[in-house]
Amino acid sequence: MYKNKKIGVVVPAHNEERFVATVIGTMPDFVDKIYVVNDASTDRTVEIVTNEAMQNIKLVVINRESNGGVGAAILSGHTRAIQDDMDVIAVMAGDGQMDPAILNNILDPVIRGKADYVKGDRLSRQEHRKEMPTWRTFGNFLLTWLTRIASGYWNISDPQDGYTAISVEILKKLDLDKIEKGFAFENDMLVKLNVVRARVTDVQHPAVYRGQNSKIHYSKFIFNTSWILLKDFSWRIWTKYFRRSHVNIRKAESQLL
Repeated sequence: MYKNKKIGVVVPAHNEERFVATVIGTMPDFVDKIYVVNDASTDRTVEIVTNEAMQNIKLVVINRESNGGVGAAILSGHTRAIQDDMDVIAVMAGDGQMDPAILNNILDPVIRGKADYVKGDRLSRQEHRKEMPTWRTFGNFLLTWLTRIASGYWNISDPQDGYTAISVEILKKLDLDKIEKGFAFENDMLVKLNVVRARVTDVQHPAVYRGQNSKIHYSKFIFNTSWILLKDFSWRIWTKYFRRSHVNIRKAESQLL
């Protein structure tokens, strides 16, 4: 446990044979459960994580039969962690880009009750983004502004940073089946969190790259995510300000009758 809270860490992994064992092996000791979600990998990922699970009682392997995307993998891990009565669930990708040494920094705002959802931020400080490719930096800045508009969280930066922590209490308020399953997962998650009035904050940290080739085709990703965010903005405004007002009016009318 970490500060009297049960901690689960979800590790989405699709073809991560090079790095997933290191991610598991460097997980801090205070983590109670590690949920490695093998998202229909075609390399040795499933073999590696299965062998790791034989030596690590904290490790839970979840095998998805079809590749559903990083969001689908994370949600599979979240669902299992809820069933296991975790208090806080973090996400650390299977590609080794998230420094396990700062996991406590990601968890602390949730543990202290200062936030319901914490995410990493590699953009706000120039020295933190120096390893980030130029095109990716541009795309992340663009998506930061679009996500701020769509989600209503004007304090956040770098929505594509997948290093996150969430309280199970707020997670249970979300309809997990309706959250985006692909690479726009983090963006859509923020919109859904706003509607349930979750408190969101960033934790700044350096970008880490280990020579991996990104699975994201950024030009296509930016276009698709922008379209999703446009729909998200409309949905948030309708749900939060119009539909709720309509429901409240109907309740008031029924009470008068």
